[in-house]
Amino acid sequence: MKQWRTALNCPVPTKWNPRYQEAKEKAGHREDTDAWSRKTQQEIGKAGSDPSQRPNVIYILADDLGYGDLGCYGQKKLKTPNIDRIATEGMRFTDHYSGNTVCSPSRAVLMTGQHPGLVHCRGNGSENNFALNPNMTTLPRLFKNGGYATGAYGKWGLGHTHLEGITNPLTHGFDHFSGWKSQGIAHTYYPKNIIRDGKEIPLSKGTYVHDLIMADAFDFIRSNASAKKPFFCYIPTAVPHAAMHGPPDLHAKWRKVYPQFDKKIGRYGAGKDQDCPDVQNPIAGYAAMMENFDNQIGELLKMLTDLGVDDTTMILFSSDNGAHREGGHDPNFWDSNGPLRGIKRDLYEGGIRAPFIVRWPGKVVAGRESAHLSAFWDILPTMAELVGQPVPEQSDGISILPTFLGKGKQKQHPYVYHEFIQARAKIPFTARSVRSGNWKAVQVAKNGTLQPIELYNLEDDLAETKNLANAFPEVLTRLKGFMDEAHIPLN
Repeated sequence: MKQWRTALNCPVPTKWNPRYQEAKEKAGHREDTDAWSRKTQQEIGKAGSDPSQRPNVIYILADDLGYGDLGCYGQKKLKTPNIDRIATEGMRFTDHYSGNTVCSPSRAVLMTGQHPGLVHCRGNGSENNFALNPNMTTLPRLFKNGGYATGAYGKWGLGHTHLEGITNPLTHGFDHFSGWKSQGIAHTYYPKNIIRDGKEIPLSKGTYVHDLIMADAFDFIRSNASAKKPFFCYIPTAVPHAAMHGPPDLHAKWRKVYPQFDKKIGRYGAGKDQDCPDVQNPIAGYAAMMENFDNQIGELLKMLTDLGVDDTTMILFSSDNGAHREGGHDPNFWDSNGPLRGIKRDLYEGGIRAPFIVRWPGKVVAGRESAHLSAFWDILPTMAELVGQPVPEQSDGISILPTFLGKGKQKQHPYVYHEFIQARAKIPFTARSVRSGNWKAVQVAKNGTLQPIELYNLEDDLAETKNLANAFPEVLTRLKGFMDEAHIPLN
């Protein structure tokens, strides 16, 4: 593991922290994984040895979508009826956490099942330093090992997708990839090319690439469903990230709704030689992006029904981090993070608490809400259990399939830890946080110096406005201990 990171100048965790492992075991995390998987397969009526009898899985990852940006999470100004339908016909989680507060480390956590204090990538920076360990059982490789067709469509965010080797998603278990060449180019919806299975495909000027990539994803689903081949489709869309480029017709529609913002210009860069047009009225641009995206979710749901695979397909929907304030986007106008403090790049709740909804007709009870404390690193063990594969050794997540299905005993996290490193920082982290029960501790750096740890009671103060560090020193000491044991230093 150290060799591949050193070759890329990637940071290397020094070693696994046994105290963190002990805390998980005390919380009942360890169990005979194979026995548990067999039990679960029996409960959901699937033949564990036959991949064709296992559910298809579609994981949709929005980019910089805030906790309050969906109707099912309280959004009032913009309707998202099709995404909301996933919630009304499935389960909505209120206490789910992303992998980090920015793009790349959050995706690294999702792909590896490692928590943010262990995973190799803990901040944005030089893109090819984000590459995953090719010897690790990633989320797509887990599905591939289980006999699934695998495809990714959108923003990879873990290195350049056109290069051969460890930055390419095809190296890590995906059969197919269609999307942006790099994370930086994914700032624009009008790039000069896309990458399909490692090859650059030139695009005509004015091509709205999000629609093209979604069409590729739908083709993958349609092809495998028609062939009765179980599939894992990962859709890490760039919406509503970066430049507020909505489809022109919908943008014009929303400019009429919000003409007071016509003098506002949204600007963003997407790298050398890339087209990233300025956006007149980025408020309208955001609304256009979201309406278009929601319409496509409606098309997806209809397609699954038409293909006869709706009842055998699990859909998961989340966001990689909190809402952003870039490209002219105004999270305050949209109340993007609802009652939460902070946005992208913060480790307050608004930067890391994510919408999370799951739908599987006939298996996930419709209309349920769960306050179970969960996070991105739980997805890998959950999917392992779902498809009858062993949980990869590197993962320290907890399967939440019992919560999905309402069957079996759900294990709990002793705590959920995050840490974030700003690019070019000279300290081990520029922010860290831990949640245990309703207690939340946050520590941030200012001008390169770590400030005193703050303490909040989320049950009484979800907005994190009342620092209780002085009032509850014993709680602060306990949570600081969790922070210290979860942080695995990087070389």
